[in-house]
Amino acid sequence: MKQLAPGVWRLKELPAPSINIYLAEDVLIDAGRTWDRRRVFAEIEGRELSAVALTHVHPDHQGVARDVCEARGIPLACHADDVAAMEGKRPIQEAAPGNVFNRLIHRFWEGPPYEVGRVLREGDEVAGFRVVHAPGHARGEVIFFRESDRVAICGDVIRNMSYATGRPMLAEPPPIFTYDPAENRRSIRKLAGLDPTLILPGHGPAVTDVASFELFVAALPD
Repeated sequence: MKQLAPGVWRLKELPAPSINIYLAEDVLIDAGRTWDRRRVFAEIEGRELSAVALTHVHPDHQGVARDVCEARGIPLACHADDVAAMEGKRPIQEAAPGNVFNRLIHRFWEGPPYEVGRVLREGDEVAGFRVVHAPGHARGEVIFFRESDRVAICGDVIRNMSYATGRPMLAEPPPIFTYDPAENRRSIRKLAGLDPTLILPGHGPAVTDVASFELFVAALPD
């Protein structure tokens, strides 16, 4: 694991961070794809966990959630608007369900349904982070924001990598994975309004150049 802030680590992924899983104190934030099981269990071996909390319920973030919760006897937490998706009562990916990439992701990455043991809502606290509802990419997308040092774990509200090259770049999540891009832009502005000092996205390296992030936000279409 790599420590990124006090009490916050990113699980190792080779050759570079692309689908991020974080540990905040004793809470695993996000759970990768089904094929990330080996690396997740290797990284959490010997560490006490109290919960798995999801930034949102998409196949690349909930893949190993059930396995970790069952193995450790801990609850799964996600926002109220994503509970139905996590529990198998509506599709996990609502954007472009017929898209070939989404069909492949559904088949090879998506984890099984699992009961949500803790329903998150705006203002709740998880491992010292405040829950900020930030829908658009997913209905139940949240930002975990820590007031003391303004660290934001933001899921897929933004990404910091090119999916084509793997190189770092600030961008919106692609429309084929985002059910309401306009709503997600409002959530990006909500993220900016938190005045973060460090942004930990779901994809790509940490965003440490806040000035570049502010320019990116300013250039977004209305």
